[in-house]
Amino acid sequence: MKKWLLLLAGILASALAWGQVKVVYDLSEGTVQASRAISNMRNHLNADPSVKIVAVAHGAGIDFLLDGAVNSHGQPFAGDIGELAGRGVEFRACNNTLKSRNLTRDQLVMEADVVPSGVAEVARLQAKEGYAYIHP
Repeated sequence: MKKWLLLLAGILASALAWGQVKVVYDLSEGTVQASRAISNMRNHLNADPSVKIVAVAHGAGIDFLLDGAVNSHGQPFAGDIGELAGRGVEFRACNNTLKSRNLTRDQLVMEADVVPSGVAEVARLQAKEGYAYIHP
């Protein structure tokens, strides 16, 4: 009986998770793309507050995650990043990019987590966790 209850609980948990929309925003083009993505993510959350969003930055895409980075209007990205993180958005930065640009984890905003490879993280989220792909 206990096995059946555990199996039923697992099936129910899978069914509930299956209903949630999960998306990965692939950011590789710098601060102009990041500004678009921030607007897209905000609109996405307004339309579907239950959406799970992960923003993966690599190459020039990590520029907006650098501490002190500003958008084209001179406004810091930190406020937008903090607001979105407060709404559940996760920000991940590519360690390969950090190494190639001689940057350290300490130079990123506190909301950013570091992953070994941004490209590999995007692929992993799509292939193994069922995330939809968005390239703003």
